[in-house]
Amino acid sequence: MAAITNALRSTLLLELLSGMGLTFSYMFKRRKTLNYPYEKGPLSPRFRGEHALRRYANGEERCIACKLCEAVCPALAITIESEPRDDGSRRTTRYDIDMTKCIYCGLCQEACPVDAIVEGPNFEFATETREELYYDKAKLLANGDRWEAEIAANIAADQPYR
Repeated sequence: MAAITNALRSTLLLELLSGMGLTFSYMFKRRKTLNYPYEKGPLSPRFRGEHALRRYANGEERCIACKLCEAVCPALAITIESEPRDDGSRRTTRYDIDMTKCIYCGLCQEACPVDAIVEGPNFEFATETREELYYDKAKLLANGDRWEAEIAANIAADQPYR
């Protein structure tokens, strides 16, 4: 009996027809894939992407040169130099991050008392040379200016859990 069943299946191509039926049924369902460069999927507010230095609303940079992020970085990727200003406050003169060393742990972001250094929503920052992955203060501030709206929205969305 089993031999007859196998002969009928192979003669009538039942496996092939059932596979084609399954393929045909998926033709009318909503697609689950994205057309990546043009469509992007949702990101979590806690996503850790490219680093950015933020500014206050009046344009002054937030970093107060406390050097907590430099101290807590397990990869030793952050270098900060500072000097006092005329009004007695302290600001950074040099803020460098070696992104080739960075492990995206988020400890620098957690250690910052004024939310100056954050890991933003940008995950598309591939480069052709290693030198482009050495971020200085100007590049970090430019990233903060570019992504400020999304960074502020992510921090606001994550605020109940902090």
